[in-house]
Amino acid sequence: MNYTRRSFIKTAGMGGLAFASYPFSPITKGSEAIKVLNPYNRVPVSLIIDDSTCLVNMAHYGIPQFAEVFPEQYKQEWRKLPREIPDSFVREFGEWSHDNGVKGKYSVVPYPACTGWINRFIPGWTKRELNDSLKLIKEIILPNWDIHPEMVSHTRVIDIKTGKPYPSATPEYMENWEWSQNKSADELAAYQSYALSILKEAELPCEGITTPGGYAARNQNNLALSTLESVRDIYGAEIPHYFRDLYTEKDKSVTPEVLHASGLDGNDPKCVVSVLGCTGDWFGGWDGLTPGSADRFISEDLQSGRMTEVIDSGEPAIMVCHWPGIYYNGEKTGFKVLMEVNRRLNQKYDNIIWMKLSEIARYWAAKELTSISSAENTIMLKAPYATPGFTLKVKASVSKPRIKTCGQEKSLIKITSRKDIANGTWYQDGSGSILCFELGKGLNELIMD
Repeated sequence: MNYTRRSFIKTAGMGGLAFASYPFSPITKGSEAIKVLNPYNRVPVSLIIDDSTCLVNMAHYGIPQFAEVFPEQYKQEWRKLPREIPDSFVREFGEWSHDNGVKGKYSVVPYPACTGWINRFIPGWTKRELNDSLKLIKEIILPNWDIHPEMVSHTRVIDIKTGKPYPSATPEYMENWEWSQNKSADELAAYQSYALSILKEAELPCEGITTPGGYAARNQNNLALSTLESVRDIYGAEIPHYFRDLYTEKDKSVTPEVLHASGLDGNDPKCVVSVLGCTGDWFGGWDGLTPGSADRFISEDLQSGRMTEVIDSGEPAIMVCHWPGIYYNGEKTGFKVLMEVNRRLNQKYDNIIWMKLSEIARYWAAKELTSISSAENTIMLKAPYATPGFTLKVKASVSKPRIKTCGQEKSLIKITSRKDIANGTWYQDGSGSILCFELGKGLNELIMD
């Protein structure tokens, strides 16, 4: 049976500490007595970086290939754009993000705009320069960022039997447009596995993929299935995830979608998570030609903007940008916008937490797929996936709560401020109790005397 993110509602009816009569009663839809909250009772924030790779400025090399297909739509002066986004900027950005706790996803296009292979060589740069660039990503970017392929080239479709681009520069043979719209899940998985294998040979870890442009926009069920298949096959990732869509409409949910769940009662559960962006690229544009502004994310007076809309709703607020616009031809316009957005977010909020996409995907898989039941003074959680920071709100006063996982029992420490919620703590006020703990894979018992 397949489950989606709305297949499980984590609420239960209970009048007090006597949650339900024995035997254990499953959580039922509609009551707010037991509710799964956001991780650590905070709103996840993240940043998706597209069109990044080693050395190559994707805008410089990609625009002329797009223009060959749609000459009327791509008239940018690509020759004026730098061919390289230097490692000095990668280091500057990576160190800033580390110092400020900014996290997200950083693409590494495997065969960037058909210039060369990141696991072998890229003409125009020495082998040492490529190796140094990969080393920099591993040492400076990886701590705070997931790595994704953005298909193989982000421009021309590659014949995976020969490694060569198909000869026709038409929408049917461009990754951004028609090629992927009518492919089966197995065909997409084979193509995505080819891209993932390049990153694996370059010794980059990966738990998900990013789609270039309109890739599989009209073929999304097969995209989800192919991501599940390819990421598990190449990397053995427990919870594959992908980024395809973003929504900027105020009334459109951007909650991650947990799809194609199966085997939840066994040792090898499966699912795939679609992680959704909530903004447009308002930093500096995919081509590095359109300067952005922080105001569309969060206004100078901190009262409006897309990020405030989403954070205030409690849904994950995931911004979207493109690496050429962050670098912005050496002017770093997009980077400056990001720094200002981060400053304003920190000024307004004390209840946000920066997370990588894989961390968000893991939490939502656990949130949506963990079955919860109750009896006497115990809540039973049967979890197909482990996750840190699993947070429940119980509409009752509790005493001496303990979490028992894999035979190990630990008492939760009482805190006096919501701001201090962390793994192994609990907080109580007039509306009930919030409990935060490491959710283990399998059976967990939350015992409350």
